[in-house]
Amino acid sequence: MSATPRQFTEQELAVDPVDAARLLLGGVIESTTDEGTVGVRIVEVEAYRGGDDPASHCYRGRTPRNDVMFGPAGRLYVYFVYGMHFCANVVSLTDGVPGAVLLRAGEVISGSALAHARRPSARNAAELAKGPARLTGVLGLDRGHNGVDLTAPDASVRLLAGERVAESDIRTGPRVGVAVAVDVPWRFWVDSPAVSTYRRGTRRTRVVASRPA
Repeated sequence: MSATPRQFTEQELAVDPVDAARLLLGGVIESTTDEGTVGVRIVEVEAYRGGDDPASHCYRGRTPRNDVMFGPAGRLYVYFVYGMHFCANVVSLTDGVPGAVLLRAGEVISGSALAHARRPSARNAAELAKGPARLTGVLGLDRGHNGVDLTAPDASVRLLAGERVAESDIRTGPRVGVAVAVDVPWRFWVDSPAVSTYRRGTRRTRVVASRPA
């Protein structure tokens, strides 16, 4: 990467989540706290839309919880799941139209010592941010970061454009652990030992809002 990588802009991210997902691969999310800065290269993502995607938080409309997912693009949407983990998403599409990309996994490229301190159970570097909860853990993200503008130069969490990944190097498949729309191939990843383990979701017999972006 360049010594001075540029940030993604709101305009670049105001696209369909499927396109945004491909765009984010190879990019870097960088978080600064009082403890220091950790940067993670994004190697696995999942796209989620709104009203036409039953696996999305926004499938049944706007709520206080999913409000950030309605834009503007480039905001960080953080939610708490399973009563124990935080997951981070990059909001896409235009203001008022819901869509986001779940950051599933990444490679720690800066702040390794702090990342290891936050994830002492990781057996190796590849496991530090292998999975959405581990990724938010090494970055020190929690509910207080919900709504952060990732495109703002002075933001505590910034989204940086890395070297663009060639289409031929992008793999696609079903999203992990969703209970509906289980075969929709909106998970995207590149070859990396940090890519999370695939777990097929359990299909439900009726359409309900499920594990989202």
